[in-house]
Amino acid sequence: MEGKGLQQVEINSFDLHYEDYRMKNKVDEGALCASIAEHGIREPLQGVDTKESSPSQGGLSGLGGKDGRKILLNGFKRYRCAKKMGIMIVPYSSLGNDETFGIIQLIRIANSKSLTILEQAKLIEELRSVQKLCVGEIARLLEKSKSWVSMRVGLTKEISKEVMEKLFKGEFPVYSYMYTMRQFMRMNRISKKEIDEFVRLTAGKSLSVREIERLAHGYFQGSEEFREQLRNGNLSWIMRRRPKNNQNPEALNETERTAIRELDLVLKYMQRVIRVLPDTRIGKGGEFYAQANILSGGIIREMATFTKTIKELYDRSGEM
Repeated sequence: MEGKGLQQVEINSFDLHYEDYRMKNKVDEGALCASIAEHGIREPLQGVDTKESSPSQGGLSGLGGKDGRKILLNGFKRYRCAKKMGIMIVPYSSLGNDETFGIIQLIRIANSKSLTILEQAKLIEELRSVQKLCVGEIARLLEKSKSWVSMRVGLTKEISKEVMEKLFKGEFPVYSYMYTMRQFMRMNRISKKEIDEFVRLTAGKSLSVREIERLAHGYFQGSEEFREQLRNGNLSWIMRRRPKNNQNPEALNETERTAIRELDLVLKYMQRVIRVLPDTRIGKGGEFYAQANILSGGIIREMATFTKTIKELYDRSGEM
């Protein structure tokens, strides 16, 4: 199962059935094409060389026969750029001749090759459902905890097929789903069906993360009129009703700038606490609970006043 080192291979020799397991980003891809035009392909594409042929991969020359298949796992942006530019021979590095081992290797080098958490989740689901590995075996092979693997398995079950497709096509920002949509699901008991509808209505509109966050607050917490306008695609009406994104920070006085910084920190640390507390590695010893009980008690005592203050601010600012 050892890799074969650097090779030069025909671009049409790849099996591409893992292409939908990797995120697409038109902006990044455009920049990469410009770099390749100037410097060539600097990093080799990566995959596995299986021994069996695959007659079902019609239209891909170079597959099958005694050479088996080259299943591409990493480098799909480079692949698409090369195709656009008419580059027929590309550098390629094999991760071995076993598909399961290749996926494991790819996830293990994610720190340097930048797999997103959703890409990790989808590949891990492939290991579970197709390669028939259990969570414990995957954790052992990846040298990760079972909770690390289970969290990613949970993501694939949480996200509908429709939303997953939009995320991987780059039609809806992953950041917005992970840190806005999921917070609404957890904190406001918004159903998966409602989340799917919101993503469907806003995907592919070239909206910024900030704009999506504001639309989400209006859609899930605002009036029925707001929701109907979004369902009818009337973004111009909505944007006129929402605060503009290009507010000048210099227009704020020092007290206002301080308040904005504090609110930003509160939101950031609330999200961090919500993510970290379910971790099964927490609470192994009594010392944690002794300290956590004191702090959580203090938070609870301030919660009612804090919630009232924030709600009043939200209502006032929404009227501006």
